[in-house]
Amino acid sequence: MQTMTMTEGRELAERAGPDVPMTDGSFRLLTWLFAIRDAVRPRGRILDEVGLRSGQVVLEYGCGPGGYTLVAAERVGPGGTVHALDIHPLAVRRVGRLAARRGLGNVRTILSDRRTGLPDGSVDVVLLYDVLHDLGDPNAVLAELCRVLRPGGVLSVSDHHLDEIRLIHRVMAGGMFTLDRHGRFTYTFLRT
Repeated sequence: MQTMTMTEGRELAERAGPDVPMTDGSFRLLTWLFAIRDAVRPRGRILDEVGLRSGQVVLEYGCGPGGYTLVAAERVGPGGTVHALDIHPLAVRRVGRLAARRGLGNVRTILSDRRTGLPDGSVDVVLLYDVLHDLGDPNAVLAELCRVLRPGGVLSVSDHHLDEIRLIHRVMAGGMFTLDRHGRFTYTFLRT
């Protein structure tokens, strides 16, 4: 097995260009697997570590089928907003339908491969769950998340595909975030 230096990995990611969505079939399978996962470990238990409060503005970057989005929308209440961003059109449509069925008028969906379209400093909390390992250009994504987070805003990260050292290094490498705490399920970073 050949190993790659960080510089080589970064160059490869830059050549790869924007991230590409998975196939529709893969997304449907992932949705089914996440439903099982959510039954075993409800998303609310993970979000407990974030400490979401009523009225906050949240961005879930890479929302997938919406397991975190819907719980977050309930926690921030009608005075808050949850922006659910994903690269996959099926994810965005699914989250929109589920939010409507539950009467969650505070969910906004965003179809994008990187840019959020949100104003600078407009978000209190970003959820980046099980996405960091799969980003073609994590530094560009983290820069966008830093841009939309208010000063002192929270970036909550969880990614079981990365060990602790790689996860922390990847988030802190650009100097935009500092590690605040590590919970059982998540790492909490603050925007510097």
